[in-house]
Amino acid sequence: MMEDYAIEFRNVSKIYKLNGKEKKKTEHKMFYALKDVCFCIPVGEVVGILGTNGSGKSTMATILAGISEIDEGEMIVNGEQALIAINTGLNNQLTGLENIELKGALLGLKPQRVNEIIEGVADFAELGEFLYQPVKKYSSGMKSRLGFSINLCLDPDILIIDEALSVGDKGFANKCLKRMKELKKHGKTIVFVSHSLPQVREFCDTALWIEAGMLKEYGEVNAVCDHYSDYVDRLNKMSAEEKKRENEEKFQKRLVTDAKEGFWDKALTFFQKHM
Repeated sequence: MMEDYAIEFRNVSKIYKLNGKEKKKTEHKMFYALKDVCFCIPVGEVVGILGTNGSGKSTMATILAGISEIDEGEMIVNGEQALIAINTGLNNQLTGLENIELKGALLGLKPQRVNEIIEGVADFAELGEFLYQPVKKYSSGMKSRLGFSINLCLDPDILIIDEALSVGDKGFANKCLKRMKELKKHGKTIVFVSHSLPQVREFCDTALWIEAGMLKEYGEVNAVCDHYSDYVDRLNKMSAEEKKRENEEKFQKRLVTDAKEGFWDKALTFFQKHM
């Protein structure tokens, strides 16, 4: 039943506009950041998202979090979701404390609940006096600490973590993984975007491999990680010319060339929204 799934992607596509090399050039290409992606994530599952740079992982994360809209297909989310990513949702001009208060106000939380979140963030993030300093003065690791801690304390049903553990010190990353394991035991659904195969293997139940905007494989974590690792090894053994040819082939597959009924009407609407 649909209620058994936290997230469903039904033929989801996300399209971006690519400008020409010349600034005055009026011709634009349409590019699939994601193309016809289908999968279902059961409630309480922890899924690792794998893919090389530019494959569409972060695009998928922002769509899953409700920050970015899809252009084709359907996405169904059962539960409240939160994205944990470096800088996402933080106002650089405000202090860490003011960012927490702003988040609470936007969510319509009562003052008592906001105070509980502030206390929880102060304890988990370990920012000390920097909690009262503007976020623009933070390092990337400190921003990650703040964003991670705020979303943990908000206690959403679905956590989407996009490379948030790739910056900062190893001790804090381990602390976050320990906390996420606790959330996993409590039945939270977690989508974990990471380049770290050891972290994905240790933490996730299943893995979803996306490449060139398309779903390559989704299944048991170790099997998918093994296949992805073999693919990366093959890429690393390629010559510069071979890599260039491979990337060009991927790019060409992602260009929008469909002329199906109603597509260009959608494309025109897309241009009007994003021009």
